Amino acid sequence: MIVVVLTVSPPKLRGHLTRWLFEISPGVYVGKVSARVRELLWEQILDNLGSGRAVMVYPSDNEQGMQFRVHGQEWQPVDYDGLQLIMRPNTNQKQRSNERRKTGWSKASRYRKYGR
Repeated sequence: MIVVVLTVSPPKLRGHLTRWLFEISPGVYVGKVSARVRELLWEQILDNLGSGRAVMVYPSDNEQGMQFRVHGQEWQPVDYDGLQLIMRPNTNQKQRSNERRKTGWSKASRYRKYGR
């Protein structure tokens, strides 16, 4: 069984997915298809999605029993000791580290900056 969640998707893509999957809620599709059809559906999603977001969860032979695919958002699947987790990078921390590099935060850079 696979679960596909779409946000900001065109009507053409939603109509194509309803041929293979059931829409149980707006943007949430569930169904049981073969691995080949699942791969073709994911390719169709990537080709037609545009600026929207998509998440697909499907069964797999691993410890969790499922696999994730994510497209069009900051969240990324990450393998952590055999477990696949979804990670959302902290953008505030990246901005703070870039600011530190620009201004200089070591004592040596302060001495150079102020001419001591």
